[in-house]
This record gives sequence, C-alpha cells and structure tokens, in this order.
Amino acid sequence: MEPPPLPGSVSGPGGPGPALRSEKTRELSEVVFNNHSPRYVLPVWLDFEGLPQGYPVLKPRTGRVMRSYRGHLWLFRDAGTNDGLLVNQQELFVVAPNVTKADITLPVFTLKERCLQVVRSLVSPVDYRKLDIVQSLYEELEDHPDISKDLQRLSLERSEPLSNGILE
Repeated sequence: MEPPPLPGSVSGPGGPGPALRSEKTRELSEVVFNNHSPRYVLPVWLDFEGLPQGYPVLKPRTGRVMRSYRGHLWLFRDAGTNDGLLVNQQELFVVAPNVTKADITLPVFTLKERCLQVVRSLVSPVDYRKLDIVQSLYEELEDHPDISKDLQRLSLERSEPLSNGILE
C-alpha cells in the first residue's frame, strides 16, 4: 500500500509519487541566507509545480536578505559543482514565520565523495575512462550531482510534515 502524499507535495511529472513543491501562501517572511561555506552557493527555490528555480549566486561567507513566503521550499547547491549543501543542518529549507535565518554550510562529505569531487575538478569528463581506476569508479565519476535525483530522493524520504524540525 502506497503512503498518502505529504503536505507540500503532489504527484510529480515523472510518474506517481510525491514531488516536493512550494505552497501558495501570502504570508511574507524575510529570511537571511547566510553562506558560511567557502563555496559559491546557488539558492534554488522549488516553485509551485516542484520545478527548481535558480536565484543569484551567493559569494563565499556572505549573506542576503530574501523575501519569501511561508511554506516555500529552498535548496542550496555549490554553484560550480552542483553538490548539495546544508541549510540549518538539513538538505531542505522550509520558510516558516519563526525562522529568520538560513545558515548554509558544507555537509560532511565521505572521503570517497570528496575524492570524486576533486577528480571531477581536475579531469575532463571525456578523460575519466583514461584513468587507471576500478570500473565502478568510472561510473561514479560520470554520475555527477543532479538536483532532479536529489529532489526525487528527498520526496521519497519525507514521511513527516516539512517544518525545519519545528512542529507547527
């Protein structure tokens, strides 16, 4: 038996199942996006259809006041590599009346993830298979970070109302 759709979700265009999307509300909230990381950060708003919409990049260790609305969903990506970043120690930020800061930080990458990032930054994708490494690593190098895959995974993982850890 399939679980019911989550609050803030609809059936996605990729087939049945929940897809994360922002709620249509009129409760304005000002949130400070603080980039505490050494990376250039791309804020990504999930629109009312669940489609990612990029916003201007935040430089390392800077911030910006954003006007958003209660129930809007945001993700943050490394602007150069598309790696997912954390916001308030989570992958997904939900605008709420009592949340005024979105602190963006690097996740703790596994050694393997970090090595893949470094190799991707040093080697052109057409040259991955020229490296003298195990076959499975070729495939992992070619499997670049992808916001669509992350959104699909996050929507499947969500089994409780989205609330930044705060029950509304």
